[in-house]
Amino acid sequence: MKLNRLFSLGLTKHGNNQPAAHMTFATSKVGRSLSQTGLFLRKQLWIWPIIAVVVLTIVGLFVRSAIETTMKDSLRSQISTTLDIEAAMLETWLNSQKDNAESMANDLETRQIAYGLLEPGGSEEHKVVVEPVVVRAKLDKALGPGLSAHDYVGYFVADRKKQIVASSNPEILGLKDVDEYDSFLSNSLNGIASVSPPFPGVAAVKDSKGRLRTGIPTMWVSAPVRDESFQVIGVLALRIRPEAEFTRILQLGRIGQTGETYAFDKTGRMVSNSRFDDQMILSGLLPDEIGSTSLLKVLLRDPGGDVTKGHRPTARRDELPLTHMAAEAIVGRPGVDVDGYRDYRGVLVVGAWKWLPDANLGIATEIDYSEAFRPLAILRWTFWGLFALLALSAVAIFIFTIIAARWRREAQKAAIKAQQIGQYTLEQKLGSGGMGVVYRGHHSMLRRPTAIKMLDVDKVNEASMERFEREVQITSQLNHPNTVAIYDYGRTPEGVFYYAMEYLDGIDLQALVERYGPLPAPRAIHILQQVCGSLYEAHSLGLVHRDIKPANIMLNRRGGEPDVVKVLDFGLVKALDDEKSKTDQRGLTGTPLYMSPEAIQMPNSVDARSDLYAVGAVGYFLLTGLPVFDADSVVDLCHKHVATPPTPPSQRANISIPPELENALLSCLEKSRAKRPQTARDLSQLISRCQEALRWSIEEADAWWGRHERGQGSMDVPKTPNPASGTASRGYDLTMDQQ
Repeated sequence: MKLNRLFSLGLTKHGNNQPAAHMTFATSKVGRSLSQTGLFLRKQLWIWPIIAVVVLTIVGLFVRSAIETTMKDSLRSQISTTLDIEAAMLETWLNSQKDNAESMANDLETRQIAYGLLEPGGSEEHKVVVEPVVVRAKLDKALGPGLSAHDYVGYFVADRKKQIVASSNPEILGLKDVDEYDSFLSNSLNGIASVSPPFPGVAAVKDSKGRLRTGIPTMWVSAPVRDESFQVIGVLALRIRPEAEFTRILQLGRIGQTGETYAFDKTGRMVSNSRFDDQMILSGLLPDEIGSTSLLKVLLRDPGGDVTKGHRPTARRDELPLTHMAAEAIVGRPGVDVDGYRDYRGVLVVGAWKWLPDANLGIATEIDYSEAFRPLAILRWTFWGLFALLALSAVAIFIFTIIAARWRREAQKAAIKAQQIGQYTLEQKLGSGGMGVVYRGHHSMLRRPTAIKMLDVDKVNEASMERFEREVQITSQLNHPNTVAIYDYGRTPEGVFYYAMEYLDGIDLQALVERYGPLPAPRAIHILQQVCGSLYEAHSLGLVHRDIKPANIMLNRRGGEPDVVKVLDFGLVKALDDEKSKTDQRGLTGTPLYMSPEAIQMPNSVDARSDLYAVGAVGYFLLTGLPVFDADSVVDLCHKHVATPPTPPSQRANISIPPELENALLSCLEKSRAKRPQTARDLSQLISRCQEALRWSIEEADAWWGRHERGQGSMDVPKTPNPASGTASRGYDLTMDQQ
């Protein structure tokens, strides 16, 4: 059982025959706000830009992911291809250098000169003693054409003990077991031509500008020197300038504005020139001096941040970890990384790398991440721009909607203040409820007195509009003389919903009993029979009122007839064949003082017999002036309706109640629907059998109305309507929040 709904409740307690205040549980502000918010979200224009933002976000993320995947695949292929081409070119060049060295080492003249320096067969007796100056002159003459043709800048000859026995540079003559030479000399003494990675020279030589300096970057290509029996008796080594062809080959592998291909040795030192030498000088990675280059000067270490943007590492360069690329390549793991890693400058790059074991060096091709994914960044900024525009549009439309709604409410209030709603002129406010107000007025042309019921412009929500429209549509189908008649329904250009119904200048039964006390049995029977007539028509059309209570039954003087009943407020009517209403579980509906057990326990199972329970409770109230059950809370009241038998009205009333009438009312108040009268006509016939049914005459009714009327068509009630008192306006109960 759902009891968390707030609804209109007429709960009275009587002590010393004095009526207590009529309590009304208003609509929850939270519920009303939620309902209005729901309507606003469904109806207002600004929701569409937000939907567009959400859809565009989803599409954008999907498109971005697809484009990023495609770009990564393309970039992976591009840099891998560039790296493979560079590696192939470098290997071709290295093989060419080896071939040149072997050709020059196997030249007959060179070999004959070398025999005089080396120890053929390891025997001292065949060694020819030759003056070094003479030997060098002969070697210069023999090797000169080859050195010039292949751009070699020096040579030396070493014996099997790795001692230099001849050289173009006298400074290294006689040196033995030079660590920097050991690797390529060992290979050549084993019969294999070899090219060394670049390393700092061990002797002073002239640099590219002709200055004599030590530590100049140097490469050597070596080949074995053989005797007549093809045995290795020494090594011929030729000096290469790495900044020439070696570096130029690697510089061909540049992609875009930031791409570069470079080589490095097993210690993680760059052995070719970088394209960012000027940038690294400004960043402090290279000394700021003339001719400063990155060749042999830059360690491939990760500084932990972009040094080109001012980052400075907290440790020495050689203490920093290798870059991701260098660490992988040096241990022999080739790879491609398009997700991004920091290079030796700390710049985020993508790249590919591999190790060349024959050359004993690694090569890498890299490009800045920002350039590689620039199209993706442009796409991302484009989407963000669209998102921002749509968000601004949503905000603008939202603000405009609020302003427009405010203007509309002001226009609605102005129309009401001008006392003109459609073709109806407003005269006097009769009452107000949870969601609407009622005015007395008249049609501009017919001049007929009319009650105009309209929604409160400050409290309009979807539920209230649906109920308002349903009420007028259902009520307009009913033609019984005891049902309030509907004249018109519409909506003004300002958006005010209203309908016009017959103007009733009587008093509702709640106010009647509170002001004048319990009714005599004959008059109560007369009223209940008319209520049954109105309900029988509604029930015959498959409609259940669901909110029969004294405040919704108006007693009037109409067409010269006194005590004419009008049943009002069909806003909670439920169609028995309405599938939506059968499945719409929205809690309690109605007024608990007059609510049947099934309406409390199973709100969607109510039928015509539920209305008859309420009719019995209304009759009980008319005869006793008291509700069927007194309670201190809604929960207690509902529990009594479900489980507690009612006290017979004769035990609580101060007037005589015929047994037949009491039995009829108690049968209506049965907990089981099967024990109640099955139709409103059955109930009408049941109470008509009472002997007192015919004792309320027109004369008595006229006399009563004559005593309580003043002037034309007005009860002896205050001129200003008050919803809390028993005024004529109480019949137009506008409490529209009971669902």
